[in-house]
Amino acid sequence: FGDQDALVRIDMSEYMEKHAVSRLVGSPPGYVGFDEGGQLTEKIRNKPYSVILLDEIEKAHPDVFNILLQVLDDGHLTDSKGRKVDFRNTILIMTSNLGATALRDEKAVGFGAKTVQHDHTAMEKRIREELKNAFRPELLNRIDEIIVFHKLTKPELRQIVQLMTKDIKTRLAELNIELKFTSGVIDLIAEEGFDPEYGARPIRRAIQKKIEDPLSEALLSGEIRFGQKVTIGSQKGKVTIKETKVAPKKEAVKA
Repeated sequence: FGDQDALVRIDMSEYMEKHAVSRLVGSPPGYVGFDEGGQLTEKIRNKPYSVILLDEIEKAHPDVFNILLQVLDDGHLTDSKGRKVDFRNTILIMTSNLGATALRDEKAVGFGAKTVQHDHTAMEKRIREELKNAFRPELLNRIDEIIVFHKLTKPELRQIVQLMTKDIKTRLAELNIELKFTSGVIDLIAEEGFDPEYGARPIRRAIQKKIEDPLSEALLSGEIRFGQKVTIGSQKGKVTIKETKVAPKKEAVKA
């Protein structure tokens, strides 16, 4: 919806217990948190045009699905204060790691396009079977589309790293510091930040540990200063930071 704040991300591992489910629509009267409203309903009430991301939906308590069925059926929820919250202008996305083990262990035989396509089709069929075993039919029947993603390739991992490091460049540009990442360091982070089980999620931690933390220390110590050009590279498997002093601009001499 053209606004980063329009993304409502909810970690469903926080709703594994029955008593935690009420937090989505708000605690009942007389309970702690009643005045705060629901973590889901309050956000949508204030921003009705939103994308709702329910991360790792398979970890949620079964009672959560009763709430989802109401949203998918009626397009609204009633919070703990009796207010009807409209969900008709939201996009609901649910992620799941069901079948991740099968995806990780599955190995394609050969390198042809037809073989890869057949491999993915077989994996998709197996994962859909796992979804049927894990979720109630009435929920699956109300989902418009189920997408099974391919394994991430090296070029895709590099793109993820480049997107994440772009944010660092933008922040340092506000301090008039020009930041450049070499191809080698992008490859290094992509390789060290990828995990066969968790995918690209560890990349964020790798960037923070190997790039953001050293940059912060260099800024605090004065090693990197206003107006400098900084190159982030790699050497022998380690991240390197090199600063280049920028010569002050000479004022034009008036005739």
